[in-house]
Amino acid sequence: VQLVESGGGSVQPGGSLRLSCAASGFTFYHYAMAWFRQAPGKGREFVAAMRARATVPYYADSVKGRFTISRDSARNSVLLQMDNLQPEDTAVYYCAADQWVILSAIEREDVYHTWGHGTQVTVSS
Repeated sequence: VQLVESGGGSVQPGGSLRLSCAASGFTFYHYAMAWFRQAPGKGREFVAAMRARATVPYYADSVKGRFTISRDSARNSVLLQMDNLQPEDTAVYYCAADQWVILSAIEREDVYHTWGHGTQVTVSS
């Protein structure tokens, strides 16, 4: 079971990036998929997620209306489209997956047992 993130980089405030998380070694659609991020000196925080066998997205309030999570089943990937990026979005972004995630726990990092290595997103002028 492996997750590999890509698509990070540096952008100016107001810019956009699209992150991709390629999944291998498991049946992608049967897993909850999530994005978390960790800014320098801070703990890891929830960004967005989709439950297993579902397409309804869930977002942290801080990114709602700016970020979009989606599944690309053809590529066994989960995407995070990030628009109107702000300096406070600067962080390492991690992809996470787990087969058994109930709705009430979807924002908890401890329920996800498979993680990628992360990709850096930097927003500055």
